[in-house]
Amino acid sequence: MKKLNQVALSVGMFFLIGHSQAQVAVVVGAKSGATAMTAAQVADLFLGKSDQMAGQGTALLLDHPEGDALRDQFYTKVTGKSAAQVKAAWSRLVFSGKATPPKELANSSEVKKIVASNPNSIGYIEKSAVDSSVKVLLSVD
Repeated sequence: MKKLNQVALSVGMFFLIGHSQAQVAVVVGAKSGATAMTAAQVADLFLGKSDQMAGQGTALLLDHPEGDALRDQFYTKVTGKSAAQVKAAWSRLVFSGKATPPKELANSSEVKKIVASNPNSIGYIEKSAVDSSVKVLLSVD
């Protein structure tokens, strides 16, 4: 019976750890003039409904690669759509010539590096990766 309880506890811990999610921070460079944004404003940018970042002009959108857990979480929580639905929407926009999709980068470190050096860029990273090189416009739990 003791062995069975240990197995059950291990399975439960694995389930909890496997389903934990990182907090997401939508960020711009520390020197950017952009201020806080609502989830709806960020969603409009990352769904191609707007290309203007408040007071900054045309935004350079930075994304994570397909299949990345943070990407899935970001799109689900901010846009209310799955990453696959967002990809389909961007495909339609690109095909019609109406928009350019976000630039995919390998990870949060790469996103942070570009955001820190380009005041018109916006992206999302793990909240734990935030440092003085970026400014958080929106936090998503």
